[in-house]
Amino acid sequence: MKDKPAARSGYHHGSLPTALVAAALELLDEGGQDTVTVREVARRAGVSPGAPFRHFADRQALLTALAERILADYEAWQIAELEHAEGSSMRAFGLGFVRYAIRHPHRFQLVKPLVFGPHRPAEIDARVTAIEAALTGSIVADQRAGELRAGDPAVVGLAGQALVYGLSQMIVDGYLPPDHAEHLAEQVLDTFGLGIVNYARHQAP
Repeated sequence: MKDKPAARSGYHHGSLPTALVAAALELLDEGGQDTVTVREVARRAGVSPGAPFRHFADRQALLTALAERILADYEAWQIAELEHAEGSSMRAFGLGFVRYAIRHPHRFQLVKPLVFGPHRPAEIDARVTAIEAALTGSIVADQRAGELRAGDPAVVGLAGQALVYGLSQMIVDGYLPPDHAEHLAEQVLDTFGLGIVNYARHQAP
């Protein structure tokens, strides 16, 4: 018979939800979404199997809270990427998206249907809106600095999102070799930034 795990000392009354989400994040990073069960999260946090249900109605509610935690971490990651960016802020933002997915593939797989699916949970909406506002801000800043040509920031942002989302999915799925994925992402983003249309061919004679 297995010994009951010792209760963690990292939480006190009122902060159990934070401890449960932290345990869920550990499980996710170790083995993917299927390993994140309410019972295993409770065991990892050192509480009874029923304790999580005082804070989360079901497993999906726990996963949604986990997604919000991941998005907070991703937002901080992107802020750091932008602070150290040289040149285009939008390029740094896009490369930051891909780098995060490379380093945290299970997080990417968990969050993507919630963020990019047809029904975004209200619990993560404010966080996603803030990240999208940061992306728009980086595009506008690039346009004002002459790094990007004029255009609707929403359309430019959607094009960029489509590119890095597709790249990230191809990397996570194993279609692109992970040991060269980041370099390939840089090349693709630079190609996207330069454009692929031969303008000389389309100029009027």
